[in-house]
This record gives sequence, C-alpha cells and structure tokens, in this order.
Amino acid sequence: MSFLTLEHVSHHYFSKKSYTKALEDISLSVKDGEFVALLGPSGCGKSTILSIIAGIIKQTTGEVLLEGKPVPESELAIGYMLQQDYLFPWKTIIENVLIGPKIGHKKTNDIKEKALELLEEVGLANVADAYPGSLSGGMRQRVALVRTLITNPKILLLDEPFSALDYQTKLKLEDLVSELLRSYQKTAVLVTHDIGEAISMSDRILLMNANPGSITTVFEVPIELRNEKPFFVRRHPKYQLLFDKIWEALNKEDATKEKVVQDQHETEI
Repeated sequence: MSFLTLEHVSHHYFSKKSYTKALEDISLSVKDGEFVALLGPSGCGKSTILSIIAGIIKQTTGEVLLEGKPVPESELAIGYMLQQDYLFPWKTIIENVLIGPKIGHKKTNDIKEKALELLEEVGLANVADAYPGSLSGGMRQRVALVRTLITNPKILLLDEPFSALDYQTKLKLEDLVSELLRSYQKTAVLVTHDIGEAISMSDRILLMNANPGSITTVFEVPIELRNEKPFFVRRHPKYQLLFDKIWEALNKEDATKEKVVQDQHETEI
C-alpha cells in the first residue's frame, strides 16, 4: 500500500458566472520515505495539489489517502514549508520554532530541547534568542525548516521553499534539506519550476501540463544521482542526460499547446 495516494483528483475554482479547471484527473502514489517533485509551468496546479494533500482545500472530485485513510480522517502530522518563512518578527527564533507545539498544547521541556538540537543541526544554535530581523534570508528559511520538523510530520510539503534565495544559499539549503529528510526518513513532495532542483533532490519527477493541470510524464531519477548530495548531482554525467530529456518534454508540451491555440483561432475565424 502506498503512503500517499491521489486517485482521479480534479479541482475547479468557481466564480459567480463560471469556473476554472485547475486540475483534471490527477492520479499518483508516493511510497513511504520517497521524495517526489512536481515540475511544471506556472498555473498548472502544483501548489493546488499540495493544498489538497494538506487538507487546506477540498478537491472537487477524486480521493486523497494517507496510509489508506482520507486526509480528514488521518491523524498523521503534515509539514508545509512555503516560499516565505512567515516568522513572527516580535518573537525570538526559539519562540517561532515552538509555535506548532504551543498551539497543539505539546510545548514541553523535551520539545524545547529537541528544538535546540535541530537549530544546532542547521547551524543556528547561536541565534535561538535572536529575532528574525537580524537573520539573513537563508537563515530564516532554516528556521522555517526547523519549525516544520519540530512537529515530527510524517510527510513534508515543500512549495518552492528556495525560490526567493540567492543561488549559493539555495544550493546549500538543498543539501541541508535533503540530508535532514534522509536522516529523519521523511516522505516529501516538492513543488518547483527548477529542473535542476527537481533532479538533484528527488527520487521521481512528475512533469505537469497546464489548462487544466495534469500529469503528462513521470521521470525516474537514476540511483547514481539519488545517492549523491544535491550539489554533486549537478556534476554527474547522468544529470545532463536527464535534464535534456525533461527539457525536451517541456518544449514538446509547449509546442502542443501552441498548436491547439492556433487551431482554435483558425476555427473561430
């Protein structure tokens, strides 16, 4: 049995006069401990899929299961890391990290010790009592990662968490996140526009198309790449081979969409 399953999931956004198909017939499964990347253009519904998995929005049709149970019935903790860190500027770093346990009435001395250990693991033990305004963007995202992990989520949803960072910081955080998720044996779903990021971090890449959002191609990342740290994946000969295949598939999808639009225009004329 898969850890996470989406079965024929579709989602429509409704207005007073019409509706928009955001997703159409999405089916996928993710194994326990697997890292899957959703890759595709803006507007293809990648973030909508994460919101549905998290239970933030309800799909229009289809079913989403965590360990065989519908999301509302599952007791599994879900971690959600976004593009912005959303730290409270008036709270210290350790206070920000402990927001989840505090809300869940699970803030104990043991949890606080675990939070300090995690901050040490990401190189931030010396700023536990500092405020977010004194930290760089990369440091703030590391705090956001610790805040996500402290609730011990079984699955992590990563919505372009490195997109706002400079390239050097982005590469360092890719390594850090990958290492932590492996050591804690977490299942993860990453949303990204970055082909290199998808290849270097994930076990499988699900290529999506837009209007409406659908999965068009699934790429297995070679084991030789999965065994490397993300930084070194980009140096491997098989990295470029897979990059070229994904790039070709993306361009093929673009060409197909352009032809459909052109045919529609000619029909209207």
